[in-house]
Amino acid sequence: MSHGIFATMARFITRKRSGDPREFGAFLHQRGAYVAQKTVLDYCQVKSGRHEQRLFAEPDFQAALLHCRWQVYFGALADVTGVAEAWLRPLAPGREPDLAEALAALHDAALAAEPPPPDEAATMQAASIRAWLAGLQTAPPQRSHERALLAEAPLFATLPIHPDKRIGESPAIRGALRFHIVSTQQEMERGFDPEALVARLLG
Repeated sequence: MSHGIFATMARFITRKRSGDPREFGAFLHQRGAYVAQKTVLDYCQVKSGRHEQRLFAEPDFQAALLHCRWQVYFGALADVTGVAEAWLRPLAPGREPDLAEALAALHDAALAAEPPPPDEAATMQAASIRAWLAGLQTAPPQRSHERALLAEAPLFATLPIHPDKRIGESPAIRGALRFHIVSTQQEMERGFDPEALVARLLG
């Protein structure tokens, strides 16, 4: 892809803390893409070593890499939306379902902003973001360093490096994914005003 959500890994930067839901939706979109891109590409580049240029030029590898990035993106976008729900929920007492619906709408808008190829969309997780957020709300909010991650399963299932070549490396792969999710929460807290954001999301 020469443009779109995988064209850059630049972080979402704001000059001051924003309470604009549109900006927050753009943040969720960009960070979901960033988590997928950074986690997958960094690992593949390290594993390929001095053969990186040759490996990345192979059409079969490119196709497998793109498939992996899309599948991990679906999970990562849901994960960053879940991070947002946990962060904002304490500010919406009694209106938790409304908050979940507002965040689900931002999630949907992110997917609509650059629709996945049909063959990728066909393999998206069957459970809807709304059902997943509703499930999260049955338990106390969890911080990004302790929550289960939806991106983990597709990451291990689709990494274009054969499992025999990554024996013993699962903790490092999980750690990289976790690191990017944790950094997403840190960026979220630095870039957005939660009170203003909740007021506008629920207004």
